[in-house]
Amino acid sequence: MNKSITRIGLVDDHALLRNGLASLIQTFEGYSVLFEADNGKDFIRQLQTHEVPDIILLDVTMPEMNGFETAAWINKNASSVKILVLSMMDNDEVVISMIKEGARGYILKDSKPAVFKQALDNIRDTGFYMNELVSNKMLSYVKNHESSGTALPLISQLTEREILFLQMACTEMTYKEIATAMQ
Repeated sequence: MNKSITRIGLVDDHALLRNGLASLIQTFEGYSVLFEADNGKDFIRQLQTHEVPDIILLDVTMPEMNGFETAAWINKNASSVKILVLSMMDNDEVVISMIKEGARGYILKDSKPAVFKQALDNIRDTGFYMNELVSNKMLSYVKNHESSGTALPLISQLTEREILFLQMACTEMTYKEIATAMQ
């Protein structure tokens, strides 16, 4: 399988973590790290001298320009860039807010390398990575907004089979296994 190289940008204020991620990514076939940035402002500066990456690994808490602001800037100015959030923050508000800002996936920094690789592969191949963390936060969000009377037009219109599919898609099942299970 000969795929083109997926270009990665790292945006995190912890240099040691960035360097470790860059080294790990270089071991993944089909990926290369274009650049590393300390925060959102540094990321924007890096875009002046580097190609636009396919995927950005984005931290939430950074000085000068945080992950929320950076994601909003990406949506407005570089919408082709897919965002994978890497953070230690796992509360509902942060996860849902980053998804609303355009993140295609959200994983915790203490995830195993295999989970990280799966997230990159899924974002590259399907455009998003939905794990148990995100699916649980989204279900909680939907439940809380439905009980408060706030309308969620698209999510609340899902059928039981669509919800079942989404639940299975949040597991490690392949689409073929999901199709078989849903017959």
